[in-house]
Amino acid sequence: MGNTRPPLNLTVPSGPSGSPPETPAGSPRRGLPGSAGGRDSRATRQARLVQVLQENPFLTDEELAERFHVSVATIRLDRMRLGIPAVRERVRAVAERVHGRVRALPLQEIVGELVDLELGKFGISILETTPEMAFARTRLVRSQYILAQADSLALAVVDAELACISVANIKYKKPVQVGQRLVARAVVLRHRRDGEPVVLVQTRAGDETVFRGKFVVQVLAGPGAGPRAAGPRKSGAEAAGGAGSGDGRGEVEP
Repeated sequence: MGNTRPPLNLTVPSGPSGSPPETPAGSPRRGLPGSAGGRDSRATRQARLVQVLQENPFLTDEELAERFHVSVATIRLDRMRLGIPAVRERVRAVAERVHGRVRALPLQEIVGELVDLELGKFGISILETTPEMAFARTRLVRSQYILAQADSLALAVVDAELACISVANIKYKKPVQVGQRLVARAVVLRHRRDGEPVVLVQTRAGDETVFRGKFVVQVLAGPGAGPRAAGPRKSGAEAAGGAGSGDGRGEVEP
C-alpha cells in the first residue's frame, strides 16, 4: 500500500554457526507442498512465516495454516520456536501506537478495532463478525456493518478536527460469513483541487477481498477546511467534480 509503517521485528533464530536451528529428534517433518521433507523445508517455512507476518501481523494461526498447507498445531509450534507472539498480542502491540492519534471522530465510534494509523496517509482496522451482525437464515453479515467499518476508517485517517463522507463509490465483492475476520486498510490516494482527500478502503477476509470503496471526505474543521465547510452541501455530481466519472451521477471512479 506504500505506507511507512515499520515492520515487526521478527527474525529467525539461528544455530551456533548461523544455520537454522536444529530440529528436535522425533519431531514430525512436514514441509511445504512440492518440497522435500526434513529440516530444510521446516526452515524454509519458518523463514517464510516471519516474512508473511512482517507484511501482515494480523493473520490468525488458522489463516497461516491454510496458507502454508500445514496444521494449526504446526503453525503454533513454529511461532513458539521463533518467539513470535499470538495474533492478539501482535495486534495489541501495534494498536498501542495509535491511541490518541484519531482526530476526526472519537476512537470508540470507529467500527472495528483500529490497529494502525498514520494521519493523512493510511490506517488499518479489524472487525470480528458475530451472529448479531448477520441474517439468521443465511448467516451472511449485513452489508451495513462492512460499510460502517470502511467509512469510519476513511474518516479516521483524515488529519482534521471534523469531517464527513461526501461521496462514496462502493462495491461488495464477496459475501461475508459469520465468524470471518475483516481487515480493512485505508490509504489517502490524493487531494482534489478543493483540498478534499480521496480515500481508498479495501477489506479482506483472509486472502480474499470482500469490499472495496473510494470515499471523498469533506473536511469541516482543521487542516484542509475550506469555504465549502461553511456553505451548503453540494449535490453528488458537484461534489465529485475533479474526482468523479464525469457522468453526472456523482460517483468516484474505482
